[in-house]
Amino acid sequence: MLLLSKPLKHLVSAGVVAFGLTAGLVQAETTINGAGATFPYPIYAKWAEAYKAKTGMNMNYQSIGSGGGIKQITAKTVDFGASDAPLSVEKLNEIGLIQFPMVMGGVVPVVNLEGVKAGELKLTGAVLADIYLGKITNWDDAALKNLNPGVKLPNGKITVVSRADGSGTTFIFTHYLSKVSPGFKEKIGNNTSVAWPTGVSGKGNEGVASYVQRLKGSIGYVEYAYALQNKMTFTQMQNKAGQFVKPDSETFQAAAAGADWKGTPGFNLMLTDQPGAKSWPITGATFILVYKKQEKTETAHQVLKFFDWAYHHGDKFAEQLDYVPMPASVVKLVEETWKTEINDASGKAIWTDSMVQK
Repeated sequence: MLLLSKPLKHLVSAGVVAFGLTAGLVQAETTINGAGATFPYPIYAKWAEAYKAKTGMNMNYQSIGSGGGIKQITAKTVDFGASDAPLSVEKLNEIGLIQFPMVMGGVVPVVNLEGVKAGELKLTGAVLADIYLGKITNWDDAALKNLNPGVKLPNGKITVVSRADGSGTTFIFTHYLSKVSPGFKEKIGNNTSVAWPTGVSGKGNEGVASYVQRLKGSIGYVEYAYALQNKMTFTQMQNKAGQFVKPDSETFQAAAAGADWKGTPGFNLMLTDQPGAKSWPITGATFILVYKKQEKTETAHQVLKFFDWAYHHGDKFAEQLDYVPMPASVVKLVEETWKTEINDASGKAIWTDSMVQK
């Protein structure tokens, strides 16, 4: 169970009753099943709740991490998978999948430092990388003091907190640190799960948050909506333009503004360390994975109808939970791809223009 603030806990609890564990109340064909990334779980829960109220369709989503989502869709135990780490075109073709971006957000460093408020501590990518490499071990290190002359930093050990499970959040985080730190790229690298050289590890956003909230002098990383809902102390980051920015919808949108989705095969695009004075440097999209060849035509229809509804009617819910909706131009690209790449067993297209919700 996720450790959520009361408002979000209520939202998810209501969602589980409405769309999660209702097999005894509804027929199987009125439920679609997915599994994967924890990063988008709050918005998928909210969308599912609203969609059920409108259509009666249940969407059951297991928040088990990106690695688990990829495994389950590969094994065909769910109707769709979800991952914050986009698969390469080669991997998609090998399994027979198509992927598309669903919503965007940011990964944020969070700290437990007495007297330090959210958005007050400043970090650079290089300093953050050195903390996770175990090179910077104390809060009064000169590198941190020089960045934060007006912040009272303790003379105490830094406890580094990371993810223990395979995670798209870790993929985005390590992708960024590998971009800005050659040492990090060489010694740790970029993956959904890496061998951290120092600190403690927790499972899921909730595991990381639990450690950070309990351990004085700790630093961790979680997705922004989770940090905000749980009132965690996030930091500022210096972006590629040299500006210190706070994480919010504006800085996530700025990072995505120049993204070349059209020119990127398989939508395999990362949004870390993007140019722009307002860009949050650890921004990422989260992706849905479905099979190109669908054995259950009606189920495939229902899956695409759900995500089509979310694209066209879910923006307000996304913004309420501090996610960034996909631009209309990207939605159009995605749905054009559905028409040409997702087919039934006979080769007939699953999706047509007439199915798009207005």
